[in-house]
Amino acid sequence: MPKIKIEGGHKLTGEIEISGSKNSAVALIPAAILCDEVVKISNIPNISDIDSLEEILTYLNAQIDRQDNILTIDSSKIINKEIPEEMSQKLRASYYFMSSLLGKYKHVEMYFPGGCSIGERPIDQTLKGYRALGAVVTEEGNRYIIDAEELKGTKIYLDMPSVGATINIMIVAVKAKGKTIIENVAKEPEIVNVATFLNNMGAKIQGAGTNVITITGVDYLHKSFHEVIPDRIEAGTYVIIASLLGENLKIKNLIPSHIEALISKLIEAGVQMNVEEDSITINSGNKYKAVNIKTLPYPGFPTDLQQPIIPFLTQCHGTSIVEETIYENRFQNIYDTNRMGANIMVKDNKIAKIKGVTPLRGKNVTATDLRGGASMLICGLVADGITTIDNIKYILRGYDDICHKLSKVGAKIEII
Repeated sequence: MPKIKIEGGHKLTGEIEISGSKNSAVALIPAAILCDEVVKISNIPNISDIDSLEEILTYLNAQIDRQDNILTIDSSKIINKEIPEEMSQKLRASYYFMSSLLGKYKHVEMYFPGGCSIGERPIDQTLKGYRALGAVVTEEGNRYIIDAEELKGTKIYLDMPSVGATINIMIVAVKAKGKTIIENVAKEPEIVNVATFLNNMGAKIQGAGTNVITITGVDYLHKSFHEVIPDRIEAGTYVIIASLLGENLKIKNLIPSHIEALISKLIEAGVQMNVEEDSITINSGNKYKAVNIKTLPYPGFPTDLQQPIIPFLTQCHGTSIVEETIYENRFQNIYDTNRMGANIMVKDNKIAKIKGVTPLRGKNVTATDLRGGASMLICGLVADGITTIDNIKYILRGYDDICHKLSKVGAKIEII
């Protein structure tokens, strides 16, 4: 099995360009099959999750063409058939196909989605939305059969502002009869990007990015061209790396307002950075102070950056407290981080206490999930000696060409 090998301790200089957003692209691609014509999506990241979605599209008989970072999708000859378990379990985002097929054909059969094991990730709010719109949901173990004679707009209140449920219900409601109002929705930039995509095709969606989204159903969606927004989690990961190892390291093609919570915490810790309209340039310092972090829905501190910031906190003077409020298994990276020399205590899988500064030493470690893998990679870049990371399929699911991007700015990193 391939591994990532890192020789730590090298300063990084130059420019790193951020790719398109994973969390946006994996929703845009399934949403595209709602269209009755051809769509083109640009700034598609080159990650394995996109390959998995293309596999499902091809299985459903969609015609696809991928040139560089532009994906063309023609859904005019789609065959609506059961999506096999081995396909749906490759990634969480497979369940967006559940919504687009239900919206377009009023019938869908597929299995429970997969993804990283970072805790309970139920789809109850998505199913609640389907039922409210008039669908009948039959559960057979981890298999779902969903039918609707007609989808009718209604008012839906989410029990929590779930990103997945917000996008799923929005996708289904686009072709429902009448008006759908979704309250207590998530506000992430990826949701706005998906709503813009659908509106460009003729949907009528208002309020994306606020607490309430209103969708007036339409019968037909026409062709469009759309661009994926920059990946804010990838951007945040590299900003953290630059804070530890940067020498005039510029992270470009990002939207600073999308990672404002991270920027604020890094500045509070003492990081010096030059924030411009679409880039951040950082020279790493040698004396940072501990900060406390609590993960929250957007625009709060993102759970997806909680694991990547742990290595940074090990290099801060004092004791940092990290409280994880979204997922209960988001501290799986702590075991190997401590093996590398960190001093971290975890209580009830909810709170981590990180005492710094602790030198890190290279070890053989494992990527337990996507962002946990990124955390171990950052540890390896900082550590003294050689670090090898197993199970790198998780990292490659969400970071476009990460080894090459880091090598170009001076890191000693390779896939072996």
